[in-house]
Amino acid sequence: MSSQPIAEYAMLSDCHTAALVDRTGSIDWLCFPRFDSPSVFARLLDDRAGSWSIRPRGVSSVSRRYLDRTMVLETTFHTAAGTMQLVDALAVGPDNRGHALGRGAPHLLLRRAVAVQGEVEVEMEYSPRPEYGLIFPILFRIEGGVAGQGGSARLRLSTPVEVAIDGTTVTAQFRLRAGEAMGFALHYRASWDDLPKVWSQEEIAAQLAATEAAWRSWSELHQDYRGPWRDLVHESGRVLQGLTFQPTGAIVAAATTSLPESPGGERNWDYRYTWVRDASLTMEALWVAACPDEAAEFFAFMARAAAGQVRRDAELQTVFGVGGEHDLHERQLPHLNGWRESRPVRVGNAAWEQRQLDLYGELLSAAHRLPDQLNAIDEPTRDLFIALADAAARRWMEPDHGIWEVRSVPRHFLHSKLMCWVALDRAVRLADVLHATVRVDEWLTTMASIRAAIEERGWSDTRGAYCQSFDSDALDASVLMLLNLGFTTGDDPRMLATIAAIERELTDPNGLVYRYRGDDGLEGDEGTFLACTFWLAQAWALAGRPDRARAIFERASAFRNDVGLLSEEIDPRTGELLGNFPQAFSHIGLINAAWAISEAERSTRAAAADHSEDSTMG
Repeated sequence: MSSQPIAEYAMLSDCHTAALVDRTGSIDWLCFPRFDSPSVFARLLDDRAGSWSIRPRGVSSVSRRYLDRTMVLETTFHTAAGTMQLVDALAVGPDNRGHALGRGAPHLLLRRAVAVQGEVEVEMEYSPRPEYGLIFPILFRIEGGVAGQGGSARLRLSTPVEVAIDGTTVTAQFRLRAGEAMGFALHYRASWDDLPKVWSQEEIAAQLAATEAAWRSWSELHQDYRGPWRDLVHESGRVLQGLTFQPTGAIVAAATTSLPESPGGERNWDYRYTWVRDASLTMEALWVAACPDEAAEFFAFMARAAAGQVRRDAELQTVFGVGGEHDLHERQLPHLNGWRESRPVRVGNAAWEQRQLDLYGELLSAAHRLPDQLNAIDEPTRDLFIALADAAARRWMEPDHGIWEVRSVPRHFLHSKLMCWVALDRAVRLADVLHATVRVDEWLTTMASIRAAIEERGWSDTRGAYCQSFDSDALDASVLMLLNLGFTTGDDPRMLATIAAIERELTDPNGLVYRYRGDDGLEGDEGTFLACTFWLAQAWALAGRPDRARAIFERASAFRNDVGLLSEEIDPRTGELLGNFPQAFSHIGLINAAWAISEAERSTRAAAADHSEDSTMG
């Protein structure tokens, strides 16, 4: 059974795919060549599904870090006889500086073991298992390494040491003395491409140095946030970049599939795709932690993927493949036991077939965050934005599956109604750019109708709060978006009562926020949701309570692992990270909350200074 705590993993990325490496030096998750490709290593989900480990014997302690301003991982192992550092990276490609990060990535995993003190005995084990562990490839020695054949993947392991091959597993033992280093590489090519190559020690060292320099170049160009929690915001910005598929600009929700919301449960989903819903929140996060160019690329991908559906009045799809694919048919992999026996393991995501009306507002809110880029939009893109607003106006009264993609009957979710209002609000603000001023009066009329419905049917006198769906009494953290997206203001008594109710009634003993409590069509429970906790912090900041917001932010951010990564949820009983990892939504929430608190504290200081000046003058 695969049982390694999720927090034990660090992510590597080439902006095409990701690998997860644990603290013992084992790579337990890697998909080539894309995030959503079948895995080569999947020990994360089943002990038999493949891994690649390099570690010293007799380890007494381990520490690790990302090299400064990079996603290059350095793990330091201490033994009784010496110290070894293992540097891991996915090569990002030639001349990858600044905005070009990931362009032409060679699909190459790099590992370099260096003895920095004393002497270490090192063990390596390489067990590739392509296609989610279904294939046990034929392995054979070649000059400079090991070749593998089986399925659609061609693999070349470059190794400077002698290896033993036992069936479908490669092992090696070697010794390193202080100052000595050994480089290893795994190169992937599809079966119909040119053969992968064997890499020399000099080439491996050069690729590692170039990858480190490329990440630093990206960070220097993009990361100029100077507010509170600067290091955390910059870390999260690099995570979002690491979850970006460079050829299209798509950002995946997470690097993994089927890490559960509850250990042993069925709430196990494939998050290696890109959600329209994340668009507006991602825009804001990229503006804070990266730059408008990345935001524009992500939005352009979303607009291209969604355009055809809106124009023919079809359901706007909620999630796409990283290349813009629409068919994400969900299936189960019964041969995998799952992390801690959490079955089923799924690939694909059935949410692509759901009706989710919030998407119109997500796209238009995202567009509204790119004013400079919108000045040069073409006619088809203007038509798309107008069609989105018209669809929201036409369909806002329909039930849907909502932001949480419930697998029960559709309902009139308040958040979905809010996002239809947001779609129209942003379209009105963009009317001049869209050449759509003749539609403004109609859009404003529909906005007023949506507002009236939310105020009348979304408010529960029983709860004293806005609730999950019309005419219900169930609390839901998504209603915090009423404030965070500008539907209401921070001094609105109803909104303040709602924020307080969520903090009082929808939190665990650690003060972390559940998405909701109640039936959603699935068995079992789930953990507290980190993004929702950051939304609560952001809401208090917008309500003029940065002190309260700061306390909530620090509680949530404390669950980052030792290299700054967050999952989707936290187990309320054990405090363990749960869900797919690392989770973009959680890092987006961290960035946006930090920014909101920074702005609230700046406003508080300015108000105090004005008051002091007035007192002095008086």
